[in-house]
Amino acid sequence: MELAQLQIFREIADAGSVQAAAQRLHRVPSNLTTRLRQLEEELGAELFIREKMRLRLSATGAAFLEYTRRILDLVDEAKLSVAGDEPRGALPLGSLESTAAVHIPPVLAAFHRRYADVTLDLSTGPSGELIDRVIEGELAATFVDGPVAHPALTGVPVFDDELILISAANRAPIKRARDVNGANLYAFRSNCSYRRTFERWFEEDGAAPGRIFELESYHGMLACVSAGAGLALMPASLLESLPNRSAVKAHRLPAAYRKVKIYLVWRRDLRSPAVQRLIEMLEAQRKAGTQPEEAERALA
Repeated sequence: MELAQLQIFREIADAGSVQAAAQRLHRVPSNLTTRLRQLEEELGAELFIREKMRLRLSATGAAFLEYTRRILDLVDEAKLSVAGDEPRGALPLGSLESTAAVHIPPVLAAFHRRYADVTLDLSTGPSGELIDRVIEGELAATFVDGPVAHPALTGVPVFDDELILISAANRAPIKRARDVNGANLYAFRSNCSYRRTFERWFEEDGAAPGRIFELESYHGMLACVSAGAGLALMPASLLESLPNRSAVKAHRLPAAYRKVKIYLVWRRDLRSPAVQRLIEMLEAQRKAGTQPEEAERALA
């Protein structure tokens, strides 16, 4: 088994076809097809289900892809470890949308100024999706609410926030879930941890929401809630950053539901030099309560 074969397999899996992968790698498709067949023969397994115009990962291929990503990431990390002290190369990061909007822009700006040879690539999404992508090796690390209880992952706390309930501006004060029994909710997909907190708040108070409408942005939630169509849950820091926040009323949740601690999470066996430097900057900022620029100077 050769690294080149693993790289070809990864590219075909990501691109969905030999032709698309060949364009990415600047190779002829027949060469990629041959190398893929050689890899499958060596493994004694079909990695893809062949369809008319595309390839679809088999169950075996999906499992092997996770190991392939880990191997190639470790190879990249090994190369960087002997290339000097300064990190370089790509740093694919994930983040909750609210954290990306409020907390990390100044951190990433300071990181970029200090480590200009690192190319930052930020993706946002629900916590469950981001954690899966770290486990699979697609992301080097991600910002999610934690702590995260997974044997393959570890992390450090980096930000504190508070979840608040928002309603139409003319709504009476909301003290408990029974006050809004049957109300419609606006939330992200079911693998969002904030949505699970919302549902648990109702369940543990013996209440139940009405319909749950899935939206992809906090701006959309705010618009629906301000129109009187239901309720939503969001971080207080994010609400403060939105220009039309006065169109809704904020209600504090009980202490058991409102506290949020954001962690930077990564694979235990894959901590690249770039991730290590980011951790150092975030920990220095959290310890001293400083702005990212001050933490940057402290690490100089």
